Amino acid sequence: MESVTIKDIAKRCNVAVSTVSRAINNHPDINPETRRKIMKVIEENHYIPNNSAQNLKKSVSKTIGVVIKGADNQLFAKMRPVLVEGIAQYDYDSDIEYISISGDEIREALRLVKEKRLKGLIFLGGNHNRTEEDLKAVPVPFVMCTVDMDETVPKDLYSSVSVDSYQESYRMVDHLCSKGYKKIVIFSGSRGDESVGRLRLNGYRDALKANRIEVDEQRIWYSQDWAEDVFSMANGYRMGKKLIESGIDFDCVYAVADSIAIGAGRALLESGIRIPEECGLAGFDGLDETLYYHPSITTMRQPVKEMAEDAVKILFSMLHKGEANQHRVFSCKLEARESTQKE
Repeated sequence: MESVTIKDIAKRCNVAVSTVSRAINNHPDINPETRRKIMKVIEENHYIPNNSAQNLKKSVSKTIGVVIKGADNQLFAKMRPVLVEGIAQYDYDSDIEYISISGDEIREALRLVKEKRLKGLIFLGGNHNRTEEDLKAVPVPFVMCTVDMDETVPKDLYSSVSVDSYQESYRMVDHLCSKGYKKIVIFSGSRGDESVGRLRLNGYRDALKANRIEVDEQRIWYSQDWAEDVFSMANGYRMGKKLIESGIDFDCVYAVADSIAIGAGRALLESGIRIPEECGLAGFDGLDETLYYHPSITTMRQPVKEMAEDAVKILFSMLHKGEANQHRVFSCKLEARESTQKE
């Protein structure tokens, strides 16, 4: 008789594999009745979870760590369940760890590998400017997801799944210029941001130059270095208020994240500035909220589901098949909406 798998349990309970995994690990974010139902089916079918008797016999953990940099990042919130579900499909557990924007994801990863005997890692967000020594120090296979690593770092030291933040930001600003905007303010990350914030800012600068528009440093707005909620609506709202109070002339606001754009839009509208009649508004990521905001916000949509799924596939191809590090670069979709329709 073939042994029962976690997929069999999920099918018999009519739930997702990740739900079975959470029930087994007694996670708090599961309905008690659902957990009782799952545990009853597990008992009836004599299923032995990998993290119990089987793991004790082998003294081997079957856990993948997911290190998320920035708890307020809505993009990562969309990717998390896809990662958990994908990892569970391989009959592994997930260990989700959040660190602050200013935290060191490599140091945290080393601690987790040692304490929880992780078999692999997926990073959501991280420092673009990592050294060879940093990456060589990680003792398990790992994938950098949504992180554009510095080109000087050898690609055989890590796997990655990302979009080209520089190129896609360039494409967005080029689009805004084609709509007639000439005084575009950018709401960027902090000055010390060495990852997507810096790359998207560079794309902004070069797109303006290509359209023969002078780069005005007064229209480059950085998030506060101390702010832990950089990629949040609250931060966008704060920056929008300060921009209006500054008296600087502008005809469009481009934020390097949709959540920042949503907050900025609220500040603009509260101040009586009409969107798009008096000021355009654009973001980056493709959050669902931008479609239902009024007016709907122009954005650069990242294929988050496909990116998360590929991160898991790449990781397990290394774990199970011993394959070399891989790199996938996805294209974004520019979704022009009401917030930049000047006509």
